[in-house]
Amino acid sequence: MSESILFQQNILVVNQKAKLIELTNQYSVFDANGNTVGHVNQVGQSNVKKLLRLVSSVDQFLTHHFDITDSSGALVMSITRPAKIFKSTVLINDSTGAELGRIVQENVFGKIHFALEVGGLKIGAIKAENWRAWNFSIEDADGREVARVTKKFAGLAREMFTTADSYVVEIHENLSQPLHSLVIAAALSIDTALKQDSRL
Repeated sequence: MSESILFQQNILVVNQKAKLIELTNQYSVFDANGNTVGHVNQVGQSNVKKLLRLVSSVDQFLTHHFDITDSSGALVMSITRPAKIFKSTVLINDSTGAELGRIVQENVFGKIHFALEVGGLKIGAIKAENWRAWNFSIEDADGREVARVTKKFAGLAREMFTTADSYVVEIHENLSQPLHSLVIAAALSIDTALKQDSRL
């Protein structure tokens, strides 16, 4: 898994594919030069669930499944966000289906933050500094920022990534596993799996 092209990038650009009616979430992932390095696809939706999403705002009460694949279409990780009432828990599995870890929402009010957990132990965190401005800090267990998610990055080809549906993931250093996998999964699932509550 660590050899996937997704794990070789320190800059990832995530772009949501535009749809007339957003019933199935689908994202493309690019490197800093605009080369496709992966995809995030929502899978396993029944027609009933699609209908519910069309006629109501029940997303947060439904279970969602996403596959993260590399540019060749090979499965790298899968993400499951079970139905939630107040707090989200997102399960991260590797390509064989074994659990890598979890992203666990730690609070309901104020600036939302999530723990990155492996075997019940916290190895990192995602802190939402500003949902609207898309400022997220991803930290290791010591509280040190190891990655950042924003809407802006000066080094990118502006004409390629200026749409409102794109955001940028900057990984500051080489990370060890399983933190690296959880950081990638967390960054790629911010809009699909974490940001389903319209009040955010």
